[in-house]
Amino acid sequence: MELKRYIKQLSDQIVHVYYSFEEESSYKSNLIAKDFSPGQYHEQIYLENIEGIKYLYKGACVLKQNKASLCKKDVYKYVIDGEPVIKKKLTANGEVSYIENARQEPERTSYEGQITFQVGKDELLLGLGQYEDGVFDYRNRTEYLYESNMRIAIPFLITTGHYAIFIDSESNMIFNSNNEEVTFTIDTTKELSYYVILGEDTDDILKQFHLLTGKASMMPRWMFGYIQSKERYDNAQELLETAKEFRDRKIPIDCLVQDWYTWEEGLWGEKIFDKKRYPDLPGTVEALHNDHFRFMVSVWPNMSPDGKNYAEFAKAGKLLPNSNVYDAFDEEARDLYFRQCQDEILAAGTDAFWCDNAEPFSDADWSGIHKKPESERYQVVVDESKKSMEWERLNSYGLYHAKGMYDNWRKTIKDKRMVNLTRSGYASGQQYGTILWSGDITAKWETMRKQIVEGMKAGLCGVSYWTLDIGGFFVVKDKYENRGCNNTSTEPIWFWDGDYNDGVEDMGYRELYTRWIQFGAFLPIFRSHGTDTPREPWQFGNKGDMFYDVIVKYIRLRYQLMPYIYSLAAKAHSDAYTMMRSLAFDFAEDAEALNVVDEYMFGDAFLVAPVLEPMYYEADSKVLSDVKKVRKVYLPKGTKWYDFWTNQVYEGGQYIEAETDIDKMPIFVKAGAIIPFSADMEYADERNGEVSFIRVYEGADGTFELYNDSGDGYAYEEGEFSLLTIKYFDDKKEILFEKRVENYPMQKTVTIQRIKPDATEEYILSIP
Repeated sequence: MELKRYIKQLSDQIVHVYYSFEEESSYKSNLIAKDFSPGQYHEQIYLENIEGIKYLYKGACVLKQNKASLCKKDVYKYVIDGEPVIKKKLTANGEVSYIENARQEPERTSYEGQITFQVGKDELLLGLGQYEDGVFDYRNRTEYLYESNMRIAIPFLITTGHYAIFIDSESNMIFNSNNEEVTFTIDTTKELSYYVILGEDTDDILKQFHLLTGKASMMPRWMFGYIQSKERYDNAQELLETAKEFRDRKIPIDCLVQDWYTWEEGLWGEKIFDKKRYPDLPGTVEALHNDHFRFMVSVWPNMSPDGKNYAEFAKAGKLLPNSNVYDAFDEEARDLYFRQCQDEILAAGTDAFWCDNAEPFSDADWSGIHKKPESERYQVVVDESKKSMEWERLNSYGLYHAKGMYDNWRKTIKDKRMVNLTRSGYASGQQYGTILWSGDITAKWETMRKQIVEGMKAGLCGVSYWTLDIGGFFVVKDKYENRGCNNTSTEPIWFWDGDYNDGVEDMGYRELYTRWIQFGAFLPIFRSHGTDTPREPWQFGNKGDMFYDVIVKYIRLRYQLMPYIYSLAAKAHSDAYTMMRSLAFDFAEDAEALNVVDEYMFGDAFLVAPVLEPMYYEADSKVLSDVKKVRKVYLPKGTKWYDFWTNQVYEGGQYIEAETDIDKMPIFVKAGAIIPFSADMEYADERNGEVSFIRVYEGADGTFELYNDSGDGYAYEEGEFSLLTIKYFDDKKEILFEKRVENYPMQKTVTIQRIKPDATEEYILSIP
């Protein structure tokens, strides 16, 4: 058979290439948005010849595709001789059931696919998903694209060379870079399909990527407030006592999270609460709502064979083979799963789901004393997944799981926006109300440093809403009796490797956690979670204690910035905007900025530089003395920068030493920034999005689009929102409200604070 190649130019920025032994008409991708329609184009942006395909940007070749191949391979299925022998085991991903006497036999043939590109020698090779090692530029590196705890594979390579490559496959794959050659090897595929997206800059390319794969959902305002979680609240009384403590202390918060083990003993994954510990779930949720809390519940795709939920799936034949996991690839199974969630959890008034373990066959990667080499980790997960999933879809279980939750939510719930915190995601998942988080990371300073890189990479892959476990999930190192997760093992485990055996009792951990809270306050989603030790602010001291005071200070600052953050979220929805921004977004012409990976932009205004080393205490509460409390920060060139805390002004294009006393994480504001603030709030909707004052930073022209709506529900889709374009002209020192959409009530006046290098001018301005 001859491998056929088809090329379609879909717009002036997007080209689709497809290889197959079959006719083109048989091809259909599940990763492309249903409403994507090719546009008209006016210039050809590719050149094809027998040697390959050249991609042109402004007439210059920026990328060349060389080789492409499909090599036949056998696909196996697993069959059972006689009665199935079902075994259970408890893993890091919960209770797993599997059939011990299944054997492998050939089922059909498919292909291994490979595509090779020639890239430029100078651009950075970015994206590819979110992992755990803090690798930013993939030049001369190998990355294994598979889903596992702490790993979110997205086959999207974006560069600083005016192009991106999207591999249109749901299977596992390996990326390899060797100087100017990059290769994607797809484990199993029926065809080769990829898209090249060309653009002026990173924002431009990502906007096209979202047009192709679907726009991000608009999230509710409360989701951008503080979310308190831990492993885990044991019963309804503990939830309500925690909520009361927050309100009594007047610490702002919007959401409490109920982690796993809500079911009766031995019924893992059952979506029916244990009535001894949660005797009145609707009453509990109502009490939380009355105190302005939202409630999020953890649900799992793997279910105990002893439970009613499992029995219903087994009877319907909607489980994946050789597993206790529901078949998320099947629409009827997705509907059944959601209906089980409705019966009790949603019926009680629950506001959001936490779809944990959305990569349900990755437990083979999470075992043992020593971490396996990356190639071996990849292979064990691939081999385990192939026992239960279609080989062409090994990476996309979490995508279909999220789609089922979203589609059914939209059919049945009209007054709340879908929120799904999920540990696994894939290209196009931004459509389905998802928040991705980085999995069960460890409590180490080095981990926090790496998480900055991984968060930026997630944004570079079109992930609109990303977060992490503030403070690290695993805190204990080798004091096994202090482990959480109901773990009784006294064996070392490679992933359970925090630095703080005594958790919050260790002043070293209190310092790490406080710095992590500062970092988290400037992420798209602000969420504390972890095992081994409690996480509520009062666990770190009381009023007057430095760590407690700083934690509360940054939570309050988050709420003061709510009008700014919610406006960024609206832009993420409408314009594919990225909230957590690598410096490659805004300072691509600054060669030094491109190499800075321990600071980032939060929106257009804030340069954030988290503190990444201890300055007061080491582990075991060891006091540090004579530590200079400063951090080296690079200020990109082309603009002036204001110290957020002091309003001191610095020229860009230089490194400075910023003060890092415990209450100061270095934050700088770009000249020309326009930032709307709220007065203090205890929950995000307390002031209905009203702005208390707007700060304008002199030194450059600036623009900001201030958005507001009801904060929840879907009326905004019918145009019920307000949008005000605010412009600042530095030469005239003039602020104008230039353009507006007012289909939602808008305030009539606002206080302006014009920030100068040596003073602040304040006045009230009418909104016409």
